[in-house]
Amino acid sequence: MNHYQTLQVNPKATQQEIKQAYRRLAKKFHPDSQTETEGCDQIIALNAAYEVLGDSRSRRLYDRQQQLGQSNDFFVSRQARNAAAQRQYQQHRATSNPEISYQKWLQEVYIPINSLVAKILNPLETEINCLAADPFDDSLMADFEAYLHTCNHYWQQAQQKLASQPNPAQLAGVAANIYYCLNHIGDGIKELEWFTLNYNDHYLHTGQEIFRIAGKLYNQAQETVEYVL
Repeated sequence: MNHYQTLQVNPKATQQEIKQAYRRLAKKFHPDSQTETEGCDQIIALNAAYEVLGDSRSRRLYDRQQQLGQSNDFFVSRQARNAAAQRQYQQHRATSNPEISYQKWLQEVYIPINSLVAKILNPLETEINCLAADPFDDSLMADFEAYLHTCNHYWQQAQQKLASQPNPAQLAGVAANIYYCLNHIGDGIKELEWFTLNYNDHYLHTGQEIFRIAGKLYNQAQETVEYVL
């Protein structure tokens, strides 16, 4: 079966319809669901299908390759993304202005990002505890999704703030830690979003661990600021 058949949707289905179909089937075959018995093979197939069709860009590539009769493999590892992010950051540093006032950068970049990161990381434990009452409850899951949506909004704002000004040379270490912190936050949000779709605790635990690492990176940035000042 192709990915559309696996998700039981029409090839012309909207992205929202694909998301709803994936969630419905993932819940149906989840081992903790009371509606059906465990279906390990089905879950694997569903994950592979949604990995492709859940993203509009990879879906277009898949559709094109299906027409050409080519194979499909769109998986990009987190390690590869992090390596690309590191290269991008180094390029950004190479074009930065070393004469910029560090007081100005702290006021206009660091402090706003500090607030945004706290709004993302601090509520996670409470949000998960609320959801733990019944992960299959649609209302509780909707509340958790709303939290992730807000996280994504704050994360985008933080990225824009970091990119808005080149960092001063004496705060290069601070900027680097913030950069990698935001990179981890983006990955953590994606892992937690996967959990909301397929109820697989692996994504929940991975997202929590990534957020923990992001917090550690940001603490290192704060310690460096205190040392510099």
